[in-house]
Amino acid sequence: MSNKLLIFLFLIVLLFLHQDFWFKDDPSLVFGFLPVTLAYHMVFTVVAAIGWLMVVKFAWPKGLDEEGGDS
Repeated sequence: MSNKLLIFLFLIVLLFLHQDFWFKDDPSLVFGFLPVTLAYHMVFTVVAAIGWLMVVKFAWPKGLDEEGGDS
């Protein structure tokens, strides 16, 4: 699979997972004080940040950061 396809699939998965309809009416608490929806979004944010870090690390265009370009 190409990097562009993997990035596109990652974006689609993030868009789906961001809609946490499965926890919409769940009143349970994580660690006794944190609403499950908030805990889910905290984990989602960390996963999204790590994913975008991987996108930048492995799919950044080559030669974009070279010195001596038009600026």
